[in-house]
Amino acid sequence: MEKEFSGKVAFITGAAHGQGRATALAFARQGAQVAAFDIAKPLPYPGYALGDEDALRSLQRECELVGSGCLSFAGDVRDDDAIQRAVDGTLAEFGRIDVLFNNAGICAYGRAHELTEVEWDTMLDINLKGAWLVARRIIPWMIGQQSGVIINNSSVAGMRGMNRLSHYAAAKWGLIGLTKSLALELAPYHIRAVSIHPTGVNTPMNDGLAALEGKTTQEIAEASAGNLLPVPWIEPEDVAQAVLYLSSDKARFITGSQFVIDAGLLTR
Repeated sequence: MEKEFSGKVAFITGAAHGQGRATALAFARQGAQVAAFDIAKPLPYPGYALGDEDALRSLQRECELVGSGCLSFAGDVRDDDAIQRAVDGTLAEFGRIDVLFNNAGICAYGRAHELTEVEWDTMLDINLKGAWLVARRIIPWMIGQQSGVIINNSSVAGMRGMNRLSHYAAAKWGLIGLTKSLALELAPYHIRAVSIHPTGVNTPMNDGLAALEGKTTQEIAEASAGNLLPVPWIEPEDVAQAVLYLSSDKARFITGSQFVIDAGLLTR
């Protein structure tokens, strides 16, 4: 039986662990070739562990074990040259890019008036500008194909304010505007754009935030989430399945929309 994404190529940022990794593996299991892009090294801010090159290599092996090709690229979404090399490498090997999952992002706490300019700029540059930088290198190829899907990973913070997360919320709100604008511009070329809005997700980022705050991951989840359903967080695989659905023909008329995966948080 042919798999749902056989012959398709998914380009995923922040792919080494967490939501990006789960989504890369989900695409691979459904027959897609995967291009995995990740910074693969720590950053001074926010200061917790990010993906690394070992994680990228192991992802590549896992994708190959289920029968899909995987290219891995170590690069920063703020580095246009690194993005261009990754896109060129993907096209040289696979010949097309059908799905872009703009997933790379960071999170850190701080009251708005106490944030430094470097902290503000780093958050906006990675979480918002980075999505635009990657998209603008892939969109011309999607236009040439007359097809494609762009999914931007926002957050529930992109649909409400959040305490001590003004820079994070601002970036995630910005992804909605970017998504809607891309949907308008790209619809004539049969290209869709959607933003997704998860509640807290059970990823290594939780451990990093907990360590910075001197709390447990459970305390961080309970303090920040307020989910309506009695769960502290959702799993990366829950996000991955939403991305697969939105990338599929089942969602062929969904564009410019905000897809919420929030365990009822926004209902509060």
